[in-house]
Amino acid sequence: MTSELAIYELETGTVSTVLTTPELIEAPNWTPDGKWLVINGNGRLFRVDPSKPEMIAIDTGFAKDINNDHGISPDGTLIVISDSTEQGSSAIYSLPFSGGTPQRITEKVPSYWHGWSPDGKTIAYVANRSGTYQVYTCPITGDGETQVTSTFDHCDGPDFTPDGQWIWFNGEKNGEVALWRIRPDGSNAQKMTNDERVNWFPHPSPDGRHILYVAYEHGVKGHPRDHDVELRLMPAEGGTTRTLLKLFGGQGTINVPCWAPDSRRFAFVRFHKGA
Repeated sequence: MTSELAIYELETGTVSTVLTTPELIEAPNWTPDGKWLVINGNGRLFRVDPSKPEMIAIDTGFAKDINNDHGISPDGTLIVISDSTEQGSSAIYSLPFSGGTPQRITEKVPSYWHGWSPDGKTIAYVANRSGTYQVYTCPITGDGETQVTSTFDHCDGPDFTPDGQWIWFNGEKNGEVALWRIRPDGSNAQKMTNDERVNWFPHPSPDGRHILYVAYEHGVKGHPRDHDVELRLMPAEGGTTRTLLKLFGGQGTINVPCWAPDSRRFAFVRFHKGA
C-alpha cells in the first residue's frame, strides 16, 4: 500500500499529487505563508515543499512517537505536536517551526491537539479526564485547562473558526456522530449535520466561508484508516453539503487543519491498495 499526499483545487475540482511513498504518512498542515506542508510518519514530523516530492525531517528532539494531531501557529513560528514518548500516552507540546526541543503544554494525559485560536494564544484539543473524550481549551502557555463540552459520548477534531467565535467538532450521542459547533465558553452548542453519515474532523476555511470534513458510511465505528470515505464541503453557517471527492482513506486523511491560507486549496492524504 502507498500513501499519496495531494492537493485539491476548490475552483476546478482537480487533484494534484505532491508525493507518493510506501511509508504511512498522515494529516497535512499548510503553513500560513503557503510555502510548506507538514505531515507525520513513523512517529516523526516532516515538511514538504508542495512543488517537490521530498520529505524533509523536522528536528523534534526527544519526541519520537508523534501522532497525527499536530499543527502550526497562526504566525508560523511554532508547531504543536501530540506525542507519547515521555508519558506513554499523548501529551501536547510546542516547538519552533524550524525544529528544537518540545516544551510541554498539557499537564494531564491523554490530550490530543486539534485547533489553534486565530490570535495564537489558545489551543483546542480533546482529552479523556473522566471516562469520555471531551473538548478542552488551554493557553499556549499551559496555564490550566477549560472543559468546553461535557454531554457527549465522544468528541474529536475541535477547530476554531477564523473569527474565533466558534469551535467546530464532531460529537457522538447515542451512536450518532454529527458535526457540531459551540462557543469557546461552552455555550450555545449547535448540531450542524443531520444525515446518516458518520461525520468527522470539520475544518473551517481561513476565509470563513466553508467547512471541510470527512464522511464515513453509516454504521462505521470510530474513524478507521483504509476505508472508503468522502471529503465534503458545507457552508460555514450550515446548510446543504456537497461531495468533493471519494477516496480510500479515513484516519490520517484530514485529521488536522489542512487548508491553504488562500482558502482555494486544501491538502489531504489518501491510500492506494495493492500498490
